[in-house]
Amino acid sequence: MTDHPLPFRDPQLPFDRRADDLLGRLTLEERIAMLHQFAPPVERLGLGAFRTGQEALHGVAWMGPATVFPQAVGLGATWNDDLVRRVGEAVGNEVRAKRAQDDRVGLNVWAPTVNLLRHPLWGRGEEGYSEDPALTSAIAVAYTRGLRGDDPRYWRTAPVLKHWLAHNNETDRDIASSSVRPRVLHEYDLLAFRDAVRAGAVAGVMPAYNLVNGRPNHVSPLLGQHLRSWTDQPLVVCSDAGAPSNLVDSEHYFDTHEEATAASLKAGVDSFTDHGTDSTVMTGRIRDALAKGLIDESDIDTAVRRLLTMRFAIGEFDPELDPYAQVDDLDTEEHRALALEAAEQAVVLLKNDGLVPLEPREGRTVAVVGLLADACKLDWYSGTLMHRSTPLHGLRERYGAENVLFAEGADRIRLKCAGGWLRVPEADGHRDGEARGAEGALDPALLAGRTDLPPLTCGEEATELALVDWGDGVLTLRTDAGLYLSVAADGYVRASADEPGGWVVQETFRREAVEGHDGGHRLLHIGTGGYVTVAADGAKVAVEGRKISAAEATVFEAVTVERGEDAVARVAAAADTVVVIAGNDPHINGRETEDRTTLALPAQQDRLWRAAHAANPRTVLALTSAYPYAVTDAAAELPALLWTAHGGQAAGTALARVLAGDVSPAGRLPQTWYAADADLPGLLDYDIIGSRQTYLYFDGTPLYPFGHGLGYSAFGYSALRAEREGERLRVSLTVTNEGAVAADEVAQLYVRAAGAPGEGAPLPDLPLRKLVGHRRVHLVPGAAETVEFLVHVEELGHWSVAHGRWTVEPGTYEFLAGASSADIRLTTTTVVDGEASGPRPVLVHGLEAADYDEQQGTRILDRTKTEGDAVAPGGDGPGQLLYRECDFGDGTAALALLAAGEGSVGVRVAGQVREVVFPAAGDPYDYHTFEAALDISGVHEVRVTLQGSVRLARIDFKESA
Repeated sequence: MTDHPLPFRDPQLPFDRRADDLLGRLTLEERIAMLHQFAPPVERLGLGAFRTGQEALHGVAWMGPATVFPQAVGLGATWNDDLVRRVGEAVGNEVRAKRAQDDRVGLNVWAPTVNLLRHPLWGRGEEGYSEDPALTSAIAVAYTRGLRGDDPRYWRTAPVLKHWLAHNNETDRDIASSSVRPRVLHEYDLLAFRDAVRAGAVAGVMPAYNLVNGRPNHVSPLLGQHLRSWTDQPLVVCSDAGAPSNLVDSEHYFDTHEEATAASLKAGVDSFTDHGTDSTVMTGRIRDALAKGLIDESDIDTAVRRLLTMRFAIGEFDPELDPYAQVDDLDTEEHRALALEAAEQAVVLLKNDGLVPLEPREGRTVAVVGLLADACKLDWYSGTLMHRSTPLHGLRERYGAENVLFAEGADRIRLKCAGGWLRVPEADGHRDGEARGAEGALDPALLAGRTDLPPLTCGEEATELALVDWGDGVLTLRTDAGLYLSVAADGYVRASADEPGGWVVQETFRREAVEGHDGGHRLLHIGTGGYVTVAADGAKVAVEGRKISAAEATVFEAVTVERGEDAVARVAAAADTVVVIAGNDPHINGRETEDRTTLALPAQQDRLWRAAHAANPRTVLALTSAYPYAVTDAAAELPALLWTAHGGQAAGTALARVLAGDVSPAGRLPQTWYAADADLPGLLDYDIIGSRQTYLYFDGTPLYPFGHGLGYSAFGYSALRAEREGERLRVSLTVTNEGAVAADEVAQLYVRAAGAPGEGAPLPDLPLRKLVGHRRVHLVPGAAETVEFLVHVEELGHWSVAHGRWTVEPGTYEFLAGASSADIRLTTTTVVDGEASGPRPVLVHGLEAADYDEQQGTRILDRTKTEGDAVAPGGDGPGQLLYRECDFGDGTAALALLAAGEGSVGVRVAGQVREVVFPAAGDPYDYHTFEAALDISGVHEVRVTLQGSVRLARIDFKESA
């Protein structure tokens, strides 16, 4: 017991008891108010305002200057759990420091993103860690432990994992449904979240916009059935922005917002992120849902209790005891050094014929060329740079400015229009004076979006522009002052942005040929959809809120001053070695809201590396990008090839140190690099087993395999052993640095089923190999280290659709150790004893339609709006399902089909075919059972054909009398 007048203020009590006490003191209105992202203060109890959500994916985002670490996919490429934990600690401390400066900064951080990088065309691939659930889990556990802190009671920050569940497409992301079969659900998508939650460093999750199996994630029963079963901690579920309204407005899953809000709350959503800072809309819906009996006060209390427990954990009520309350670590020397270390460790050497390292020596000249050669690109979840290092800066610093030549490679053009030439007027001093630095130079960062700068005009003098085609015809145009042409809120075109950016990018254009005008074209402004016209008052894409139409557009003629490849070739020919920096701008062609269309490197950048190589065979291509490219020609023709994600504030220095040999690269690919678009399934095909996706199932030849990466030393592997210790296997091996330089090596351990005892073939459809351990080690020449992995026996298993459980089949399993998923150096086997699961006991359990072994042309949908799955045809043609090894025992008398909708279900077993026609039904959830005679015994496969709009939920079998 406690004598404290307000027990919730008593730091001696457990957080759950304090939360219960505080909950009991809040009025109903105060409790409802807490369910919105922006909860108001409760002054009578001394509670301050609270908000969920602070972006912290690879540094503090959106809140001004902060240390910018490599993109999340770059952190994944380090394969270094310890490093990522230290990055998490640094980011958590900077969140705390920023919070001390600005109370808008929240301690509930929405990071990391653990969605698996299943498909390389996903626009948000930069936010994830890996295509593999084990690597993703390891990196996520490390990052969240850093964000959470080591104190047993108080949390540095409260991390929220994004985005639950099976979210890998931006195309129609709020209405698209991911069809996820049970094996993919249990063996792939759930695993990305499970280990981080079990590790105890996660405060909650955020559901994704999409639907899974026809049901929106924000009303998913999986939140309760799986997520909250992994921990006793009261996890907070925060909705994604606007998603509660999507349930009605775009998804049309519910008829009213009150129904949708009630369903979300009952499914487990605790905090509603909708309508920005205006909480009245969502709280009004909650209040109305309560009045209509759709929820009761206990539903509200359950959510508020979770939120309050989290607020206690982050020290809100005990600032004098909170060990992180006085943290002020922002832009420290340690953080700057860590940003450099992370950027160095993220560099992946893809190919090297001995050209690198380029050790600095007297007289050596290096040409650095390419559209990203003098760029330090940020993404949507970056903070504001306090330090900026481009490849050009890094190479000049390392090799000496006098030894480094430079050519960007943008096409230099002038645009001719009817009134002369397109030009950027000089800004009047009184207009841009506040944007000038100490030496009078314009500070472009202060100009974006401004409407007081003069718009472009047509005149006698032309402004020369740098044109970059980022692919798919998406262009940017930039002045010699480094300012991008941009459109402000008033619709005028100005040179006013230092980089493309923003939720809607205002700096991208597209050229459209004009019929009847030889070489003439219009400029479409992509952000607004308006065309550029140059009028007396300046260039604009809209007037009085109306977009300029194609018919009104000015016709331009581009006059090339210099082709980018000519400038690159000239500089390349004058240097000893060329480094081409190519890649993407993270705000263009692949980002949140926008998927990629191809793996190909944009044509303009492809021409640049070819021009450099033709002029100088000693050419290195360094790809700096948020995602993989299918650079098959470059991989075949160039002597050296590197990749790194956008590396944050220290990117250029890190790349220069790797190229110079100061650091031996040891980054490893966190996802498969495919050789061509033809290797990819459809973006919305989530069946990684059936469509053979990721390194787990892909049986083609990748450009570069998962886990691939080279270095400047050579490593030997020896003494691989696997010993059973209860429910775990202790696997050990020795790694030796056999080269001449100190370097890191990433030892990787995979497992695969080799076959049942006495048999040679593994079970069907199991992974070709699966990562179960990795370790990054640093070794000096001649040194060796024994690396041990503890592998739970359950990691050898799979989800059995035949029996509805996780299963480890008895048999032989092979451990494979090596430097990548394709570079296996050692193998050993272990035998798992036990009783085989055997065929499906269909007479006892029947067949859940979604528990198929194979499918073609189907999709999984929701059986009801609250639980269960059904299977329907996926397109215009019939859908096919296969169920292997179904045991009918001594015989059946009939089969019973549970289905809804209109169409037919055909069942074929051992040569017998039964077809049941389902009549038209207005309600897709109106299920009926139809029976048909079926006389069958023994073990057989069952094949099912679905036609029409039918939804098949179950097949049951009646035993013969």
